Amino acid sequence: MEGAAPTDGVPWFDVTGPDFAITSAAVHAARERSWYARTEYGLAVLRHAETEELLKHPLLRQGSVSWLARNGVTEGPLADWWASWVLHQEGAEHRRLRRLMNPAFSARAATALLPRFRALAGELTDVFADRGGCEFVAEFAEPYAARVIAVLLGLPEPEWPVVARESGVLGLAMTVNVRRDLDRIERALAALYAYADELIADRRRRERDDFVSRLVRAGGPAADRGRDRDRDRLSDAELRDGLVLLIFGGFDTTRNQLGLALRTFARHPAQWRLLAERPELGAAAAEEVMRVNPTVRWITREALADFTFQGLDIPAGTTVQLWSESAGTDPRAHGPYSFDITAERAPHFGFGGGVHHCLGHFVARGDMAEALPVLARRLRDLRIGEGAVQLPDSGNTGPVRLPLLFTPAP
Repeated sequence: MEGAAPTDGVPWFDVTGPDFAITSAAVHAARERSWYARTEYGLAVLRHAETEELLKHPLLRQGSVSWLARNGVTEGPLADWWASWVLHQEGAEHRRLRRLMNPAFSARAATALLPRFRALAGELTDVFADRGGCEFVAEFAEPYAARVIAVLLGLPEPEWPVVARESGVLGLAMTVNVRRDLDRIERALAALYAYADELIADRRRRERDDFVSRLVRAGGPAADRGRDRDRDRLSDAELRDGLVLLIFGGFDTTRNQLGLALRTFARHPAQWRLLAERPELGAAAAEEVMRVNPTVRWITREALADFTFQGLDIPAGTTVQLWSESAGTDPRAHGPYSFDITAERAPHFGFGGGVHHCLGHFVARGDMAEALPVLARRLRDLRIGEGAVQLPDSGNTGPVRLPLLFTPAP
């Protein structure tokens, strides 16, 4: 898994190897020797301070924009959608899209949804809380994540399996087998486009006080839909592309992060008991989980020009991976490793950072903060059962199957 570059002794990791894990002792040991490592993709940043600084560096752009092209997908519906992401825009265009979308993602709008998230968590937990066991991904994380998206968008909640199924297939775009799976991926994309088009048309006919209506308002009145894009409005294509990105991204990250949260708390039973006793710590619990066990294991950037950082020359085009778990557990920022939902911490990077900080972080924080205390109150003595399966410990990760054992609360 680890070697050394032949000329400079900098740590080196084979991140595509079957034994690689970003949370490994080898990575943490490398962090003590160097602020960065080398990989087959480029540089990997291991420490908190350097990660925080580079996330805001003006000569680094969002790196995942090149992923499809590097895997041979350069045209077609998937390539067009990928290129449209607000995450993949820079400069004035990025600022324009963020400015127009921000009102729909406000803290006030997210706060209004919290009671529904809490009730949803209770409804799902009721199904298995008396059994003493469950398969957490299938019985809670997946339906909860999909129904949160349904609540946010005003979709009928019984349609959550469609959201889950199509989002799951779309996630194959993130894998090295994207060309092999391209037909399946583009069929899923077309299905989600149809959902988005229907939502947009419905809100143009009957505006509501909800997320989609706020986003549609940023697109201007229906009479203007045929005009060239106005710089102060979202085009129909931008509305549709943004909604599909929200459906996909919101589902995938919430499902994965909930599973990782339960794995983390199973290793720290005293903290699980504390959360059950003090549900007001739900928000802090979500932050602490994302610090030590984030679903987004690394954040990718790409150098726009040659520059030097801490004496290291970084040529234009270099991929720079900011390893969020390594930064989140860096003892220079956080002290010796501990998991404590009452502790004051330096910022984590579970939502990225800099100008590309996650637009939907208020909703993501809220749905985690509401779900975790409900689970802690109902599922005592949490343990991981046999047969757990997890995605590779790199890039974006999370449990595929997570059997849980617990004592039902009296």
